[in-house]
Amino acid sequence: MSDLNSVVAALREFAAARDWRQFHDPKNLAMALSSEVGELCALYRWVRTEDADAFSHDPKNRPRIEDELADVTIFLLLLADRTGIDLEEVALKKIAQNAARYPVEKSRGVSERPEPG
Repeated sequence: MSDLNSVVAALREFAAARDWRQFHDPKNLAMALSSEVGELCALYRWVRTEDADAFSHDPKNRPRIEDELADVTIFLLLLADRTGIDLEEVALKKIAQNAARYPVEKSRGVSERPEPG
């Protein structure tokens, strides 16, 4: 992935030019993010699990998937920016937490949570 700082800067500029920051409070951004995730999920609603990868790579579906992923990314970045949360930092922290919670020897190839201990 590329550095997202330039994307955040572009989003700030875009919102400032339209005086939209007033609407970008954490609640509204979280709701917008949720809505966009719902739109992404709707694209896959009736796609069979075994067909999901092919559906995702099909050139006729790709533009819609890309648009929804972009919308999700935009609202996630705006929310993180507004709340002062460093996404890279918290994502790496969460990966470390998950590594401890889901040790390889108990989790490899298993979708259920391992038993504690």
